[in-house]
Amino acid sequence: MSDSNVSPIRESAAPQRTLLKGQQTRAAILDAALALAANMGLEGLSIGALAEVTQMSKSGVFAHFGSREELQISVIREYHSKFEEEVFFPAMREARGLPRLRALFQRWVHRVSMELDSGCIYISGAVEFDDRPGPVRDALAVMVLAWQSALEKSVRIAVDEGHLQQDIDPLQLVFELHGLILALHHDARFLRNPGALERVRTAFERLVGHYATPVGQQILHGAKSAPPRATRAKARG
Repeated sequence: MSDSNVSPIRESAAPQRTLLKGQQTRAAILDAALALAANMGLEGLSIGALAEVTQMSKSGVFAHFGSREELQISVIREYHSKFEEEVFFPAMREARGLPRLRALFQRWVHRVSMELDSGCIYISGAVEFDDRPGPVRDALAVMVLAWQSALEKSVRIAVDEGHLQQDIDPLQLVFELHGLILALHHDARFLRNPGALERVRTAFERLVGHYATPVGQQILHGAKSAPPRATRAKARG
């Protein structure tokens, strides 16, 4: 057969189709792994358990991850990616300052409330790996710290916008917001307290209200719009 009879499109498309199929299979395995980890913890993940759930061979699952440790790390990264899609990116569409910070927290609360029957991998993973150094713990810590950094930045922006007091310690507020989420997880998941969601929303308004400026108070209490930044700066001057 001469070279003129060989279709370059067919030759190049075949590897692309193989790659796409491999990506789809890996994505399906990760979805199953996320569900397992949510119910059994990261330590409950194994190549064998995942092969059984996905009805694949152990070698087939192993080919996509190479080791149990890499599987756990991939699940952490996938969880973080979904967390960003559901919590971080939608909140970024809100106005800078307290509206954005409140959206971040409200979406975080909603995410936790949807995971009450399974579990938050950030929280359960911290319990599993808090005293176990290694790549899995490092990967989990990197993701949690990235989220806390995003919250800290939002707090600092709220200060710049005149919504929070200038002398606030952003890391302190992030610490307290994280504490509210841990309390929610404990009371709603462990104690099954039906009032936990309302309590955490009330606690947020009270906590942030403690640090808010008069402009921030207006936002918290439902004012439709805050004065322009220049006006606020003049008023503080």
